[in-house]
Amino acid sequence: MEVLREHGEEEEEEKKVFVISNELQDLEEKLSNIQVHIPNVVPSIDTSQLPASYKMNSAKEQMLLQLADNFHRQYAHLCPDRQPLFLHPLNECRVEKFVSTTVRPTLQPYPELYNWDGCAQFVSDYLTMEPLSSPITPPSYLPSPTSILKYQRGNCFGFSLLLCSLLIGAGYDAYCVNGYATREICMMDETREVCPLLEKSKEVRKPVKEKIKKYAVKPPRDLRSKFELQQVAKKEADTEAAQKKKQKEEEERVMEAEKPKPDPLYGLRVHAWVLVLSGKREVPESFFINPFTAHSYSTTDDHFLGIESIWNHKNYWVNMQDCWNGCKDLTFDLGDPVRWEFMLLGTDKPLLLLPEEEEEELADEDLDDFVSFLSKSFSLPSAEFETRCPQGKKVIQYKNAKLEKWAPYLNSNGLVKRLTIYEDPECIRVLEVKEWFENREDMMNMRELNKKTEVTTEYFSPGHIQGLKAHTYKTMEPETERTMEFYSEMRVDGLQKRVENAKEMTEYFEGRSDFLHYRHTMFGKRTKRAQKLLVNTELNARPIVQIKEQFHRNPEKPADEDVAECIFMILEERIMLTYHCKDDYITASKKEFIKRKDVDNKGNEIIMTSDMCISYQVGSFVKNKKLLHLYEMMLKLMEAEKQLRHQVWESETEVLEILKIREEEAAASKLTVSMYDTERNEKSKQQRETMERLMQEERQRQVEQDLDYLAPFLIQMGSTEKMSKWQALRLKEDCLSDFKHRLIDKANLIQARFEKETQELQKKQQWYQQNQLSMTLEDEDAYLTYCSDAMFRIRILEIRLNRHKEMAPQKYIELEEKLCKDPRLAEYLKFNV
Repeated sequence: MEVLREHGEEEEEEKKVFVISNELQDLEEKLSNIQVHIPNVVPSIDTSQLPASYKMNSAKEQMLLQLADNFHRQYAHLCPDRQPLFLHPLNECRVEKFVSTTVRPTLQPYPELYNWDGCAQFVSDYLTMEPLSSPITPPSYLPSPTSILKYQRGNCFGFSLLLCSLLIGAGYDAYCVNGYATREICMMDETREVCPLLEKSKEVRKPVKEKIKKYAVKPPRDLRSKFELQQVAKKEADTEAAQKKKQKEEEERVMEAEKPKPDPLYGLRVHAWVLVLSGKREVPESFFINPFTAHSYSTTDDHFLGIESIWNHKNYWVNMQDCWNGCKDLTFDLGDPVRWEFMLLGTDKPLLLLPEEEEEELADEDLDDFVSFLSKSFSLPSAEFETRCPQGKKVIQYKNAKLEKWAPYLNSNGLVKRLTIYEDPECIRVLEVKEWFENREDMMNMRELNKKTEVTTEYFSPGHIQGLKAHTYKTMEPETERTMEFYSEMRVDGLQKRVENAKEMTEYFEGRSDFLHYRHTMFGKRTKRAQKLLVNTELNARPIVQIKEQFHRNPEKPADEDVAECIFMILEERIMLTYHCKDDYITASKKEFIKRKDVDNKGNEIIMTSDMCISYQVGSFVKNKKLLHLYEMMLKLMEAEKQLRHQVWESETEVLEILKIREEEAAASKLTVSMYDTERNEKSKQQRETMERLMQEERQRQVEQDLDYLAPFLIQMGSTEKMSKWQALRLKEDCLSDFKHRLIDKANLIQARFEKETQELQKKQQWYQQNQLSMTLEDEDAYLTYCSDAMFRIRILEIRLNRHKEMAPQKYIELEEKLCKDPRLAEYLKFNV
C-alpha cells in the first residue's frame, strides 16, 4: 500500500511539473509577441551652440571615468545585492560625464538667490517637472545646468543638480542625493498637502499668572449648591466628551477617505533631492530640500526611504548604512569611511587617488587647471531670471486650494500670484481668493475676497498718495460699511484707522501732540435723500448726533485738568467732560455743560447760570470756579465743537476722495518701472543708448587724434588752411626733432635704470665680501636669490637698450616717409619717395 501511495504521489508531481512547463512556454510565446518601443534616451536638444568640452572628454576626464569604472567594479563585487551606482550618465551630447563634473558652483548676481529658500523656490518655479522614464531606476541621461536652464525642464536629478550648484555657489555645504522616496514626493503630488501660504505659525503662549494682591477684596461667598454644580459640570463634561468623540470620528473618517491607495512600488521609487549639512552659512542642523516643491524636511522625515549615494563638485560617497528604517538612523558624517565609502581621496583636490607614476606626471598646474575646470559656472540672464515660471505661468494644486504664479509684468494689472481656496476636496465651491501684486503705481500688493461674505480687503505698501495701508469693504458706494487703515507716520493728523458705516464713524490716532487717540461720531437720518451721494459742502453732510473723543494722559497737566473723554451731544446741546484719575483715586472729576438760551422776566438773554454747569471734583476742597471762568470754558468748548464738526466733514470728504481715487486706479492699473530696469524703462534706455553713442564717438575721435602725429604741431601753428613751403618744412623738422628727442630720452631712461641696477648689485657684492664670514645659511640664500634676480633685470635692460638703439633709426626714417606722404604736406614739399 505504501509503495502504491508513493508511486501515485510521484505521478501527481510529474503532472504538476508538466503543467508548469506548459504555462512557462505559453508565457514566453506571449512575451515574444509584445513589441516594446524604447524612447530616445536623450531628448531633442540643440547641441550646435554648446562648447567642445560638452562633446568630448579630455585626458583628465577620461582618467576620472576610468577611476569611476574601477570603483564601480569593486563596489559591485563587494555589494552584489545593491543597485548599480549612478556615476557617469550621458550628457545632452551623448557623452559620458562623471556626475561630480556636472555640478557647477555658481553665485548668481541676484539677492533672491543668496539664501537656500530663495534658490529652492527659484528652481521649483523656473523648471517644469518631468517624471523618470522608469520609476525604479536612475536615468541614463543627465544634462548640464546650462541646458536645464535653457529648456526649463528636467527630472528630479536635473532639479537637484541645478539647486545644488546654486547652493554651493552661495556658500552652503550642499550635496545631490540619489535615493528612494514616497510616491507623493517622486510624482510631485501635493493634492493632499496644505498650501504653505495657509500654514500659520503656532505660537505657544505661556499662561500669565495673576499676582495676588495682599489687600485684595475678598469675593462674595458662593451660596449655590455644590451638588447641583457638580451635576451641571458632569453633564457639560459628558456633552463635551461626546462632541469631541464625534469630531474625532469625523476626522478619522475624512482621513481614511483622503488616505492614498497602497503603493505597489513603495520603497523602490528612485528620487533625487538635496542634502544641506550643518556648519557653513550658520546652518544649525542638517536638512533635506525637495527641489520639486522647495520644501525643507528633517533628515528623519518619513517621506525619504533610503539613500544610495551622494555627491558634490569635489567627491562621491556611497552610503554603507542600513536603511531598513528609512533615513531616521543615518549619520551624515562623511569623514567616517565605515558609514560612507568615498571614491576620491580627499575633498579639496579630487584627483589624489592615482598610481604613483601618473601622480608624478600630474604637476600642480594640471591640478589647478582641473579644479578650475570643475568649478566652471553658468550664467543666468536677468530676463530669464525674471520669467521665473515656464512661459511665465505655473499652477500648483494643493489640498482644497489652487496656487497660480505669473512672472512680473506679464499681467497688465501686476498680478503675480493667486491663491484660490475651496470648500470641497473636488475644488468646485470657491471660499476665498487671495491675490498678490507687484510694481503697481497705486502701491497695492495684496487683495483678499471672501466669497461667503463678499468682503474685499486690499493691502498697500508705503507710498500711496493718501497713506493708505488697508481697505476693507463690501461695495465702493459711499456711506456703507468699510474699514480704512493708514500709515500714521505718513499723515499729519496721525490717523491710524477709520471704521465707517451708514450711522457712525470711528477714527483711531497715534503720535499726536494733543494726545487724541479715539474719535467716534454718530450720524442721524438725512432729510434730503436725493443729496446722499453729493456731499460737497457742509450743508449737504450727514447730520451729526454725537461726537466722542478720548485722550491719553498728558504728564505736563494735573490729572483733574487733563481731559480723558469729551462728549459733544449735538441734538441735546450738552457737553460732557471726564478727566483722568488722580493717583490713589478710583473716581475721576467730571463736568457737564448745558447749552440753552433762556430769558429772564425782563426779556434779557441769560448767558450763564450756575445750573448750566454740573461739576464733580475729586479730592479737592477748593470752592467751585466762578461763572465767568466756566463761561469762558464753555465758549472754548463750543468753538472746539464747531471745528470738530468741520473735521468730521473733512473726514467724510476724504473718504469720498479715496473712493474716487481707488476707482480710477483700479480702472487704470498702471505699473511702475524702476529707473535701473534698462530693458523696460524707455527713458532710461534711450538715455543709456545716447550716452553709449557719445562715448563711442568720443573714443573714435580720440583714436583718430592719437594717430594724427601732426595734430600737436598744427595746433601750435593755428590756421593751416593756407600753408607756405617754409611753414611745411618747419612743421616737418619740428615733428622729426620732437620724435628724435623722445627716442633719445627713452634711451637715456633705460640707460639710467641699467646703471642704477648695476651699482646696487656692486654694492651688494661688496657688502657680501665684507660680511661673508659672519653670514648664516639663510643670509647666503637671500643673497644668492637677490643676485640672481638683479642679474636677470640687468640682462633685460641691456637687451631693451640694444634693441632700442637698433630700431631708433628705422623708426625715424619711417616717420620721415609718412610726413612726406601726408596730404597736408605733400603738395608743399613736392617730395617723391
